[in-house]
This record gives sequence, structure tokens and C-alpha cells, in this order.
Amino acid sequence: MKNKIKKVLVIFLLVFILTGCATALKDKKTNKVVYYENDKVKIVLNENILCQPTDKGLVKKYNKYKKQIDISKLPKCEDFRIKDTKYDGIWETLFVKPLAWLIVRINKVIKNYGFTIIILGLLIRLILAPFTQKTAMQSENMKAMQPEMDRLNKKYEGKNDQESLQKKSMETMQLYKKYGINPFSSCLFGFIQIPLLIAFYEAINRVPVIFEGKLFGLILGSTPLKAITSGHYEYIIIVILIVGTTFIQQKLNKTAPTPQKGDVNPNMMGNMLVIMVAIMSINFSIALSLYWIASTCFTIVQNLIAKQIKKSKDSKGV
Repeated sequence: MKNKIKKVLVIFLLVFILTGCATALKDKKTNKVVYYENDKVKIVLNENILCQPTDKGLVKKYNKYKKQIDISKLPKCEDFRIKDTKYDGIWETLFVKPLAWLIVRINKVIKNYGFTIIILGLLIRLILAPFTQKTAMQSENMKAMQPEMDRLNKKYEGKNDQESLQKKSMETMQLYKKYGINPFSSCLFGFIQIPLLIAFYEAINRVPVIFEGKLFGLILGSTPLKAITSGHYEYIIIVILIVGTTFIQQKLNKTAPTPQKGDVNPNMMGNMLVIMVAIMSINFSIALSLYWIASTCFTIVQNLIAKQIKKSKDSKGV
């Protein structure tokens, strides 16, 4: 199983490395990355955007580098189609362009890119629900397994000889089988979620009208760090929502520590994740933050449903 997971990771890495991603626009004279900045926004201009910007400041900035990218030759974002731009690798073709196209199409109905990203994030999680529900149920099963894991740890406490370690390992696997737990199944959603998160990031940065948009006055292309340091303290609400929803999700996902000696406690890893997210969230664009919040809220609801299902089964003696 571990070998299979390693192979999947290698495949994903190859896809990311060998296929098209966003390319920062650089000034040929200075070889420095070109930024567009005002009092709320500081964004890197990308050379391979998929459609035309509409913001006057962005248009003016891009027109200074017309030899490198002629935005007049690109389609308007509202008319963007997957086949409009040249082929630039598997990653762009299978992930970025379809996601960008979906965002633009849904926005024609919703009329707000902020709400569009939230709705699309929820729709994607709904499609993935059959897979993620298994992970949520497994988390509940691990909690039910906790007392037996404690007894197993106590049984082999202080026994470090090879025979005892092998017996403990076999009994641990029997427990996993009894409670229907696959130690590696939780990795599956990570393999799906990571490319989706990166694809959202790519789509946001390569479709200018997305990061030009606003939700409740918050500019989707801005980051809390840039806005707050410029005196726009209302952007702190996004950081609070990201950290808060991630913390609640981790609380609901608390499981029994793995019984093998030397293994990392998954709950400690969860706490570290919350801290890491808190640090990273100040540099998330508002658009990417909205996807994160929507996805996390879906997970919270899914975990609550899993708890109710588990409780119902236990009451019926299933």
C-alpha cells in the first residue's frame, strides 16, 4: 500500500513539474517580476493569463509589456472557452482551464465572483462526498477503537523485543480490520484536494476578472497582509474565518493516537496544521480563502452527519 501511495505522489509531482503553470511576467531590462499594486492589492502579473483584464490600471500595466503579452489578442473573460488558448500541458488542460471556464460560466448566473467561488467549492465537495464520507466515518470508527487501542498499548508496554513488536503489529491490524479502518485511506482525499487547491490558485491568477472582483467590499485578488498593512482592517475577518473553520474541523476529526511506537500523534499534527494555516492565511488571496472556507465548512457538516450516523448505528447495536 505504501508503495502505491509513493507511486501516486510521484505521478502528481511529474504532472506539476512537467506541465504548464502560471508564468510571472518579467521586465526584460531589469529581469524583475512585474507587480500591479494599489492601496489594497499587490499581485504578480502573469504572462500566460487566459483572457483580457478589464481593470483600467491592470490594462495600462499590461500594455507596457505588449511585446511580451498582447492582451488585445486574448478573448474577453466572459467569452473564454477551454480551447481558446494554446495547449500548455496536461495540468493546464485537465485542471486549470476547465476550472476557470466553470467559474466564468457560473458567474454569468450568480453575477458575483466571490459567491461563484463559494458555490463552486461546495459543488466540488458535493461531487467528492462519496469518497470523503468514508474518511469521516473512519474518523468516528477510530474513536470507537480507542479503548481497545489503549488496552493493546498497555499489554505491550515496555516490550521492545522483535517477537512482541510483531505480535503488537498483527493485533493492531486485526483491530483495524475489526473496525473497518484503512490507515492509508485518509491520504486519498489529500491527493484530490491538493491539485484542486492549486488549480483554484492558478485559475484565480490567470483569469483577471476573478481577482478584480469584490465580495462585501473585499477585493478577491487582495491578501489580508497587504490590505491590513494598508489600514484596511476589515480583511482580518477572512483570517479569523479560515483559522476558526480549520480549528473546528480538526476538533471534529480528533482520533486516537496511532499505537505504533515512534508514530506521530495525528492530533498533534492537526494542531500543527491549524498553526500553519493561521500563518499562511495572511498571504492567501481573498478568492482562494473563500474556496478554503467553503470547503472546510462542508467538511464540518459532513463530520457532524457522520457522528449522527455512527451514534444511530451504536444505539441500534449495529
